Amino acid sequence: MAWKQWTASKRLKPGDGRELQPFRLWQLPLRSLFWLRLPGAGGHARLHAVDVRHWARLDNSKIRAHLFLDGRYVAESKLPAVFPVDGGAIEVAMSNYGIRRCHYRPLGGQPRQLTPDPASAEGRRARFGARHPGLSRAIGIGSVLLLVIGVGLNLLQLAEPVSHIPPVTQRVGTFESPIHLPIWLNLALGAGAVLASMERALRLRYSSLLDTAGH
Repeated sequence: MAWKQWTASKRLKPGDGRELQPFRLWQLPLRSLFWLRLPGAGGHARLHAVDVRHWARLDNSKIRAHLFLDGRYVAESKLPAVFPVDGGAIEVAMSNYGIRRCHYRPLGGQPRQLTPDPASAEGRRARFGARHPGLSRAIGIGSVLLLVIGVGLNLLQLAEPVSHIPPVTQRVGTFESPIHLPIWLNLALGAGAVLASMERALRLRYSSLLDTAGH
């Protein structure tokens, strides 16, 4: 943890004090905004906001997390980011399809996720989950199933050509996949896996096996 924090500190830069801009509807696919209220000196609560602009990918620049304190820009960092705050640190990381982690890690106690802005895509997904818990759970299970099926079928189909590579053949022999899917179905499964990972990213769910191997 100490090495992780030291490395992250090298990515920190001070902010310029500008005001936090409100979340706009057109920013839904391109921006994430999270909130955290912590007790400050004298018992006065301090409001932290983490603002991540995904559109940095569009011009091949590095995505950064921006930290605001009581509405003012105080720090930024390339991802993954660790922002020291009162009583602990805020940790931010991304996957290929969205935020994978935005948590407050106190010096003592368990990490907890920051609250997504209600207008953001993450906030809208959280509100949907609160209003329709059964349907939300079913969608979450469906996302996992899509990824598991996609990973399993891809591995089966990939194993056959790999087994025909001479060094592999000499060691383990050849393998004939029992499944050969048409191209259109492979493409459909790939698209489903992408949508499943995007849905999981809205809930800040991430598995290095499923959400990486599925693509």
